[in-house]
Amino acid sequence: MSDSALHIRNVPAGSLKKFAIEYKDDPLSSELHRQILDQLKAKQMIYDENEPDLVISIGGDGTLLHAFHTYTHRLNTTAFVGVHTGHLGFYADWTSGEVDGLVEAIIGKSFDLVEYPLLHIGVHYSDNAKPDDLLALNECTVRSASGLLVADVLIKGEKFESFRGDGLCFSTPTGSTAYNKGLSGALVHPSLPSIQLTEIASINNRVFRTVGSPLILPQHHRCQVMPVADRAFTLSVDHLSRVHEDVKKIEFGVAEERIRFARFRPFPFWRRVRDSFIG
Repeated sequence: MSDSALHIRNVPAGSLKKFAIEYKDDPLSSELHRQILDQLKAKQMIYDENEPDLVISIGGDGTLLHAFHTYTHRLNTTAFVGVHTGHLGFYADWTSGEVDGLVEAIIGKSFDLVEYPLLHIGVHYSDNAKPDDLLALNECTVRSASGLLVADVLIKGEKFESFRGDGLCFSTPTGSTAYNKGLSGALVHPSLPSIQLTEIASINNRVFRTVGSPLILPQHHRCQVMPVADRAFTLSVDHLSRVHEDVKKIEFGVAEERIRFARFRPFPFWRRVRDSFIG
């Protein structure tokens, strides 16, 4: 399936008026930040950290994740583009030596807005407090706050298995290339609105048994994780980690929101995979 199956909309040149920059705290990224800032301001673009049309991420994938979580409240109005300065930049379309070309593209080229699916996490509490609604660009991992994770896994409200092990990983299609890949999960094209569940060191013997394979769930399916005993969970949402106490259930599904990338030139998903992992 080609990238044409993604949510793509062409935007005319000159549509981007305001920008913000997130950058890694290293000498190269800091220098590129200064160059891009000066060049775009010289082209009469407005630097606006509160309501940017475009967020430029300079660094690696961790910098882009930080930018995403900074602007989750503006996903319908803000697009992202990445400049790669680290060892692995799966989300970045541009290299450190292409800054001048990126600036000229932002100012004078039409571009495609490409939308990728996100992961929605709903954390429900036993005291009926308001659930926490979270978004992940890559993945969310679930672990017990005190040791072995023991939980029931339900799909569409029906029990699928009882899990015992280190934890569970739920990933987006683009996040399938991150931690999920290290767990031997499948790589999923982002034109498939889905989430993937992979196990982290599950216990399988004559007493305890899990399916043992990654599960890819479509957009209309929801997966619930229900505590069996311990009700304190450590949730790592992309690069953010927090302990949630007194949890009744955690529900995962494809989010209604999507992230939007400004694509000034073709960069198909499988080329990204090849360039990132094969070279």
